[in-house]
Amino acid sequence: MNEMQHSKPRLFVDADACPVKAECERVAERHRLEMIVVSNGGIRPSRNPLVRNVIVPPEPDAADDWIAENARSGDVIVTNDIPLASRGLAIGARVIRANGQEFSNANIGNALAGREMAAHMREVTGEQGRNAGFTPKDRSRFLSALEVMVQAVLRG
Repeated sequence: MNEMQHSKPRLFVDADACPVKAECERVAERHRLEMIVVSNGGIRPSRNPLVRNVIVPPEPDAADDWIAENARSGDVIVTNDIPLASRGLAIGARVIRANGQEFSNANIGNALAGREMAAHMREVTGEQGRNAGFTPKDRSRFLSALEVMVQAVLRG
């Protein structure tokens, strides 16, 4: 087996507008995983030595591109970005939304189609989408789902 198959998974966080960075750090700390927080700035860096902050240019999709180019099979990606989730799945990473929903090969097609439909409706109606508030229950569901996912990845 090669070295990459023996190395620990890493936790990538698409950090711009991510409401669960603290929960990600708790799970990374518990399992002693490297956590890579990718943003285009404006995020307070963690002092935790397991957390690496990567600042990308403020161009659209720069954080997504960096994560897709650096993640590998067996890593975990936290993102609400559906195209990034699709790219992560294609390389063999596990991908989870901030609400605790896991992206999978079984549901990514519907997610991409829904995203396209929503974009089309915004274009036709001129209305912008509204995000529901992020609740403590959402935070708890995410933490639990991320913990289960990381344990599964570590078991191989």
